Amino acid sequence: MTDRSLPRRASLELLRAEATDELSVLIEERVRDGEDPWDFMEDLPSVDELVVLTLRAENIAADGGIRPTAARNYRVLRQIAFDYPPLTRAVWRLLGSEPHRRWDASIRAEAS
Repeated sequence: MTDRSLPRRASLELLRAEATDELSVLIEERVRDGEDPWDFMEDLPSVDELVVLTLRAENIAADGGIRPTAARNYRVLRQIAFDYPPLTRAVWRLLGSEPHRRWDASIRAEAS
């Protein structure tokens, strides 16, 4: 499967609205667990970073869930920047390192 095989799934406005809702849920869950927002807000991705990670995850799922190589990850992220130019800054922030999910409680538990 090629990196270009996925059609644009939604408008950027809709993707950002979905990401904003997801971030709100993440914040609420952590606050309800007794965490102080001052301690975790910097760990959360920006709305645009979450949109990029979501689009990347959809691409991985469409490729059978196979974890991408560094080269393929680079191509996928670059393609997201080409398809959604306003996300370019978020893509460049994520390039060069494996995107991680510090905001995800299950990932934080595994890291401990």
